[in-house]
This record gives sequence, structure tokens and C-alpha cells, in this order.
Amino acid sequence: MADPSLPDLTGTVTLVTGAGGTLGQGIALRFAAAGGAVAVHHNRSRERAEALVERIEAAGGRAVGLAADLTDDRACHRLVEDAAAWSGRLDALVNNAGIQPVADLATMTADAWRTMLDTNLTSAFSCTQAAARVMRDGGSVTHIASIEAARPAFGHVHYAAAKAALVMHARGAALEYGPLGIRVNTVSPGLVDRPGLADDWPDGVDRWHRAAPLRRLGDPADVGNACVFLASPLASWITGHDLTVDGGVSAHPSW
Repeated sequence: MADPSLPDLTGTVTLVTGAGGTLGQGIALRFAAAGGAVAVHHNRSRERAEALVERIEAAGGRAVGLAADLTDDRACHRLVEDAAAWSGRLDALVNNAGIQPVADLATMTADAWRTMLDTNLTSAFSCTQAAARVMRDGGSVTHIASIEAARPAFGHVHYAAAKAALVMHARGAALEYGPLGIRVNTVSPGLVDRPGLADDWPDGVDRWHRAAPLRRLGDPADVGNACVFLASPLASWITGHDLTVDGGVSAHPSW
């Protein structure tokens, strides 16, 4: 399954949270294509996660499916410990799990706000804390943030706030975990394609195409490639960094 265009991650183990979703699957597949073993986390997407494990194994890679509710701190720690126990090590963690509901700020409930933060932010805190305890030889942690961390959208205030906090958490964690050889970064994607997106949101997709210099939506593999790079020796002196992966849309004038 090795892709010669990617850094060689043979012998490494990576845990990808939220790997039952479209983006998480794309990330996990790129780590597998780089030669690494992948622990595929899921919560409500068991069938898709199992299919992903089978796909990786059928191509000659190594993968395992692990279930956990990441809104539970203890479950986060067990997940990371299980991933490390699977192959006796954990080299990289990609905190990808998250939700993206649309809710007007004026009518949003406190429960909806807390659910967003617990799922998108606190889970990354808990998994990173657990990973730092098992990465005895150093390692890489990557949070999947968003360009909305700096550019909010209507109905996404809670989402944007959680993603902005992820960026700052990564910088703080990079500071504190650096002496342990653990690098912590974020990848901030733009609009990533999924099945049916053009039909569900034709106006948004059209506006994106017109605004993005590269004139296309992102592919899950584009985000996966960035994560593989940050977990590889090529990024050994990169930590506390937010890598934007958006086809250049952030360079589009705002006026």
C-alpha cells in the first residue's frame, strides 16, 4: 500500500479519532499509504470504521478499530492506552473527531454550546494528555482545526470558537510537551468535499470555487497528506504551528 510520494512511516503507529467519517477516513488512509499502522477510532460509525480497517488490511497495511465516546475523559484515556497497547507504541495522534451543527447564536442553548466544546475541544485535550503519557520516545499530535478559527461564519459561532481554542491549545501543548520530544500542531482545512455536498449546498460550493485560487474543493487526502507530513521526520523542527490547507481561499480579499 506504500505510496512513494509520502514520507516513509513504516514501523509507526498512529491513532486517528473520528475515522468513521469522510475526513477521518481520508486521513487514516494516507497514514496507511505511508506505511504506518493505524488505530481507527469510531463512536457511532462502527460499520464504516470496520470497512476502513478491512480496506487497509486488504491493501497490505495494518489497522485496528477502537470504539470510544470522546465526551468521556476516561474513555479518551482508555482509547489512547488501547491504541498504544495494540502494537506496543504510539507515535502519532490525530485529533480529528468533531461535529459541525448549524445553530443561530441568539437561540443557541447552553447545552448545545457545551456539547460542541466537549466534542471538538475537550476530547482533544483529554486524548493529547493521555498520548503524552505513552509517547515515551516523543511523538506527534495534530489537531484538525479549521479556517473558521480565524474566519467565523453565520450559525457556526460555537464551532469557530472551539476550533480557535484548538489552535491555542496546540500552541500551549507544544510549549509544555516540547521537552518530552512531543510536537503539537494544527491543520486548518477549508471546505473539504464529501458525497452529496454539491447537491446539498450548491451555492456554497459555487462561491468556494470562485473564491479559491486553486478553483477546487479539498479532498480528504489533501488534509491527510498534511497530517502525514507533520507526523514525519520532515517536520521534526515544527511544533506549535497551524498549517492551513484550503486551496488558497484564505488569501482571497475580504473587501
